[in-house]
Amino acid sequence: MDPASATNRHKPFPVWLLIAATALLAAGLLWFEQRWPDTAGANGASLGLSPDAPAVSGTPPFQAAREALKLVFAGLIGALISAVHRRHPGDKPISRSLAQAQILLCVAGALMMIIIDNSLARALGIAGGATIVRFRTPVEDPKDSTVLFLLLGLGMACGLGEFGVAGLGAAFLCACLPLLDSIVARKPRAMMLEMTSSSPYFPAEYVNRLLAAYQVRFESREVNQHPQKTTVRYHCTLDPDTPLQRLSEQLTDAQVGGLKSVSWETLKKE
Repeated sequence: MDPASATNRHKPFPVWLLIAATALLAAGLLWFEQRWPDTAGANGASLGLSPDAPAVSGTPPFQAAREALKLVFAGLIGALISAVHRRHPGDKPISRSLAQAQILLCVAGALMMIIIDNSLARALGIAGGATIVRFRTPVEDPKDSTVLFLLLGLGMACGLGEFGVAGLGAAFLCACLPLLDSIVARKPRAMMLEMTSSSPYFPAEYVNRLLAAYQVRFESREVNQHPQKTTVRYHCTLDPDTPLQRLSEQLTDAQVGGLKSVSWETLKKE
């Protein structure tokens, strides 16, 4: 397997595609809000009825489908912002679990507002249930925490039926992420790469070509040869967006490299 071709299969979404998706989603939400306003208002007020009109009983027509669309729109907003955030992360790359959490949190915000539905008792019940949840893995990057908070707000806007606000807010956030990324330069990471082969032979040529394909600058620091294995340590300087998990998987590919283990250690500032 060619290391360069392996990296090309995992390129992020093109910029033009993200811009088109953002504009299309924002325009679609604005159009939907104007075309089909919320039909769940009290006494039919949101339907344009006069105050003297009789109360509307039961579930308004197509209201269940509208509630389902709120969750769909929240999921689309979460997926779009997650794609933009993965292209312009903070100091650390966005993990797969965090990207999924961003989408689910946006949907959760919409679902909470649908369930609450102007009911104080429901709001208190959800608040009490939320205190039971414990997040064992804190978000270290302040930028990631802020994006999660904003996604929750956008999801709530979808749950309230404020599709215009949600669409414009999503477009604004998608524009802010690359803008903030361009204002402050991101520093490369210095890491120590330790690799252990499953035999006395160390595949240095394959390792060097693979690191070069990921644009990792490296130099050998230590080599320990044993009768059954060889351990090599590289001092690496790499871009914060470099996918370490994918790179490690390719390094330990038994059909090509023959490495038994790979570990990365972040170096402190000297």
